[in-house]
This record gives sequence, structure tokens and C-alpha cells, in this order.
Amino acid sequence: MSIQQRPIRDTGVSVSEIGFGVWTIATGWWGSYTRDEATALIRDAFDLGVTFFNTSNAYGEDGYGETLVRDALADVRDQVTIATTFGYDLESERPEGYSGQAERAHEWTKDNLQRSLERSLTALDTDSIDLWQLHNPRMDAMHDDQLWELLYDLRKQGVVKSFGPSIGPAIGWKDEGLFALENRDIDFFHHIYNMLEQEPGRSFTEAAAERDVAMLVRVPHSSGLLEGRFTPETRFDVTDHRSHRREAWLHDGLKKLDALTFLTHDREGATLGQVSIKWLLADPQTASVQPNINTAEQLREFVAAVDIEDLDADELGEIETLYGLDFGVVPSAEPGERLIKA
Repeated sequence: MSIQQRPIRDTGVSVSEIGFGVWTIATGWWGSYTRDEATALIRDAFDLGVTFFNTSNAYGEDGYGETLVRDALADVRDQVTIATTFGYDLESERPEGYSGQAERAHEWTKDNLQRSLERSLTALDTDSIDLWQLHNPRMDAMHDDQLWELLYDLRKQGVVKSFGPSIGPAIGWKDEGLFALENRDIDFFHHIYNMLEQEPGRSFTEAAAERDVAMLVRVPHSSGLLEGRFTPETRFDVTDHRSHRREAWLHDGLKKLDALTFLTHDREGATLGQVSIKWLLADPQTASVQPNINTAEQLREFVAAVDIEDLDADELGEIETLYGLDFGVVPSAEPGERLIKA
């Protein structure tokens, strides 16, 4: 079986069911990558059948995230779909402690939208944006009727083929996410969703199904836990954002994984990381899953997830039940130390 294409509503845009979010290799949040190293991973992904690449105008300096993808895929541009973002004021100062990710102020004005569009069209060397994402929008953006009318007009013109929000971490964006799904004519919805973090993702997916909104999923392995590679001794380099996590996150997460081992018992050779992707792809609203890809080894493993056996109804039901019981794990009383490699 090869990676399949899934549609973004009736926009004419389609995405590969396994996507590649360059957040991991273009921001400095997952360690340092040279441009050549990042390019090699992107090309490896394309060679394995991945044709959907997600980037941002706010990754790195001077549109680095966009030009990285543009240059890596220049000779196959007509065979790939590229998503990018807007919403941050890229002229504003970065906060102290900046580590490669966009944490500037938002600006949802017409002028900033137009500047962002022109910059992205230039950086991507294109005359239209395949998927344009509102980057971590808060409720002020959701209620800004003028902003949305501008987006509708750009879609009508064909300059933007499809658009939707890329929502921030889980519960902190639940109200914004549901408002967008229930009140705005969006084509897709990009969010964090995995077996360990099912809410508000499940609520988002249910709302999306009522409106035929395509779901794009990131962090399908709960920042690596569901890959099944961690041990109680796992620690991260200071350049990896997970070094800010505490011991309780790791220890409690590993206990939860024990409850999910049944998913690989009858799938010879399959990993928990692959099953985690297959679980998300079982939902017809899911258009694409973007695992965090840091190495060629991970890339090959995650792409092969499309070939493993589908989860049956009993397994899907058991996962839902376990989540409702918090996987039988009593949370640690103390957060513990940060997970920084000595």
C-alpha cells in the first residue's frame, strides 16, 4: 500500500495522509539542523511518497521555513502541496529567550495580512497558497469579521486555495477552535491530537464532521511518548524544547503506555508509533497526520504506518475507555526535575 491522497473539502487541494511539518527541522525547538540536513530529510520524505509539507512564515529568520521547503522541492513543485501561516507581526521584537520559534505579537490587520501574503508568495515562489493557516489565533481574531471577509475574498480570487486555523496547544485553545468550526467557513482545521491527548481534539473532530472540515493533525506521538522509545532515564539536549518538561510528564506517560501494549501484540513488526498514526487515520475526517520527524529512521517508520493492519472496533473502543480512565495512572504528586541532558 502506498500513501494515499485525501481531499481538503471541495477546494481541489489534496494532501498526503502522512505529512511533514518542518517545525522539527526549521525552528531550533528540536535541536539544530543545517540547511543541508533539513533539505535531505524533506527530499527523503518526498521519495517515500509524502507530498504534503507544512511550514510557516515565522519559522527562523527572513522566511527561512518557507525558502527551505521551496528550494528542497523546487524541481517537483507541481507534485506537492505546501501549507504556510500568517498572523504574527514579523516586524515586532522577539521576546527574551527566543529559541527559533515564533513568539512575537499577533497582528490581524489588513495591512499585515497583505504583507504576509506577498512575502509568502515570494518566499515560496508561487502565485497562490495551497493551504493558508491562521497561526495560533486567539478569540480576537475569531471575532474579527473584517479579517474573515478578507480571507473569503482571497479564496474567491484563487490567491489562497484553502484556509483554516492552526490552533495552539490543546485545552488552551478549545474555545477558539470550536468557535472557528461552528461559526466560520473554514476548509481545514490544524490541531494537536493523539491517544494520550484526546481532548479537545475529539470535540474538534466531531464539530468538523458536521461541516465537512478536513482535519490536519500534528504531535500524533505526544511529543515522542507514543513512539515507545523513551525510558525513565531519557533526557533531552537543552536545544530540544522537551528539556523543559518535568520528570512527572515522562514517568506518568510511560505508565500510560503500558496500558496500550495490546495494540502491537497481534501486529507483527508494528511499533506503537505506527499504531498511533493508524489510529488517527481511522477517522474519515483526518486528512493528514504530521508526525514529528527528526531522523531518516523515524521517517521510514512513520511512512510505513499506512501498511499496518487497521484497528478494529474493539480496539478503538478500548482506547476510548482507557482514555476516560486516564489509562489507570495516578498522576505524580510532584513535577520533578527538568528533563535536561547532563
